Amino acid sequence: MGDKSMEQLRALLKSYAERAAKLQVDVKPAHDEGERRRRACGDRLRTVVRSVLDRFMDALKNAGHEAAIEDETATTGAYPTVALIFTPRAPAGTALASTLTFKCDPRRGIAVARDIKPSPTKGRAVTSSTDRIGTMKVEAVSVEWVETKTLSFIEAVLKVN
Repeated sequence: MGDKSMEQLRALLKSYAERAAKLQVDVKPAHDEGERRRRACGDRLRTVVRSVLDRFMDALKNAGHEAAIEDETATTGAYPTVALIFTPRAPAGTALASTLTFKCDPRRGIAVARDIKPSPTKGRAVTSSTDRIGTMKVEAVSVEWVETKTLSFIEAVLKVN
């Protein structure tokens, strides 16, 4: 590098250092805020949603149906989710598992989606389509809201099977 180029480089670096020194502000990166919200959402799913779904799962099992909880609230690098997987007891013995999922939506809060699969013995084509049935801000999620969404899901599954 020539002397002239080195002088230009030094001048550029000096002006950058001066500008950077003026702009030093104690600002938390946006990543920290996003991570805080993700954790708060996971905590809400664990404490409110999971406890309600556990009670419904126990009741469904006591009635002779198959039910399970899929809990991904402690997963790092992904949005936390909690799901109820419900397979109704069918007289013909061929019911498919349907899923109710409570998932953190970074822009809206906690979103609820359901994937209801009718029994293949009903003569309908079995398709998988997930539809959203509600969204609530994380702080506003309540036991009553989760119960309402879960009851409507179970009713819909039992209706199509």
